[in-house]
Amino acid sequence: MKTLFKTLCILFASVIFTSNAYAQVNSDYDKTIDFSKYKTVSFGGWEKESDKVLNDFDKKRITDALTSEFKSRGFNLVEADGDATITLYLVIKTKSNLTAYTNFNGGMGYAGRWGYGRGFYGGMGNASTSVSETNYRVGTLVIDMYDTAEKKLIWQGDMTTDVQEKAEKRDKTIPKKVSKLMKKFPVKPKK
Repeated sequence: MKTLFKTLCILFASVIFTSNAYAQVNSDYDKTIDFSKYKTVSFGGWEKESDKVLNDFDKKRITDALTSEFKSRGFNLVEADGDATITLYLVIKTKSNLTAYTNFNGGMGYAGRWGYGRGFYGGMGNASTSVSETNYRVGTLVIDMYDTAEKKLIWQGDMTTDVQEKAEKRDKTIPKKVSKLMKKFPVKPKK
């Protein structure tokens, strides 16, 4: 009984922690727009200087991943005055998880084997609960695409996900997460 309860507690905690590992992706766009008319895209910068929370390596990882995603869809990236302009916005917040672990001592059991002994017994047990708090950072990246000539928003994608704290792993996680976000873009990659 004690082992079963501990196993269930660990399973529940792992579900909570792994659910944070997934990215929530949203997208919206102007359905009246023919995206095939856009041939070039330029990078318009970071909104409200939100890139200040990033180091230069992570900024480059994000822009390189976006460059790759747009190229795979047939867009040419130009320094300025593209048919469409991309702007980025980033927010990073610290959140907490509380996890409670309860240990039971005593209680129900079985005494005796092969027909000898008294059978089941019950008694009062005691329990102790410990609570631990884990802090983690969550980032939301918003990508806006504007028609440059009309200065009109034509697509917006956003992703909220846990921030990978280990710098050596961000080389892989940032491109994967940007790719997941770009799956919601109205133009699919060309084969």
